[in-house]
Amino acid sequence: MTSLFPNLHFNPLRYHSIPSHFNPTFSATSLNSQIRNCNLSSPPNSKEEAIQQAKICLTSTLEKPLNNPKLTAGKLKKLKQPRFRVEIPVIDDSPDSLSQLALQVFDEMPMRRKGSNVKILILWPSSGLKEAANKLAFGSVEHADISSLMNIGDGEKRVLNSNDVVVFLTPEASQMEVMERVTNIVYPKPVVIFNPRWSYDDEENKNSVGDFAGFLGSFEVIYSFMGLEVRGLLSKRNGVVFKCVRDGVLSGERWSVLVEEEGELKVVSRFKTRPSIVEVENVLYNLMAVNSPITKSAKFLKGLVSNVTGKK
Repeated sequence: MTSLFPNLHFNPLRYHSIPSHFNPTFSATSLNSQIRNCNLSSPPNSKEEAIQQAKICLTSTLEKPLNNPKLTAGKLKKLKQPRFRVEIPVIDDSPDSLSQLALQVFDEMPMRRKGSNVKILILWPSSGLKEAANKLAFGSVEHADISSLMNIGDGEKRVLNSNDVVVFLTPEASQMEVMERVTNIVYPKPVVIFNPRWSYDDEENKNSVGDFAGFLGSFEVIYSFMGLEVRGLLSKRNGVVFKCVRDGVLSGERWSVLVEEEGELKVVSRFKTRPSIVEVENVLYNLMAVNSPITKSAKFLKGLVSNVTGKK
């Protein structure tokens, strides 16, 4: 039996990216000058806007814990560690492209904090990616590779704890054990997972993530923009699954499923928690079925029969 959705994918980092008509060029100067005017209530219309949205999300969400005196006053009794996750679809995952993306998002973040600037440590999955990032002029950002932290001694702990925020950028699934150790070492400082290289479906499969399901589940998704391509028997439609936390308020922000209609993205469903691929399939299946000529005729005939019989 032929599926109506044989090409429906739910992993933006491997299969999807921001549409090709989006503007692929951007600069740090233009990015920071436009941040105040960025709309967070709807999916981005360009690559530049997607990066703006993610940067604003991170800035507003990190500001509160970074200004929490309990993080530096030693009052650590049952203090919850801020753990966040950001997902931006990318076309090119080469070292140069990823280091440019990191520069756009994490350099000169407009975070307000009393005292000193916020120091960020980006942990890359390989030495090649770290070296590419070191060629760029970052501000209060340091770089290291996860492979250098396989054996964490006192020196490595001092380096980790000398920073205010730790970011795992495009980490591999094989590095989850080291990620968990690092996260525990820097407690209670904020930790961010940015564009993990595994899919959400992998996380749902307990055999794929093993004992790390609880660790991964402790990270709150604050920004996610995942492209969808739905190919039915007679038609093809584009859509997105979108979540964007505003003003640093984590509770209450829902996941939205949007589908392109007449050139515009329109919300077709919202979820309290991250929807699975099956849930998204069902939403899109029902939407395409309702809009098909055969189903429209069936609905009309059913309504006519109800009127005649008086039954609803």
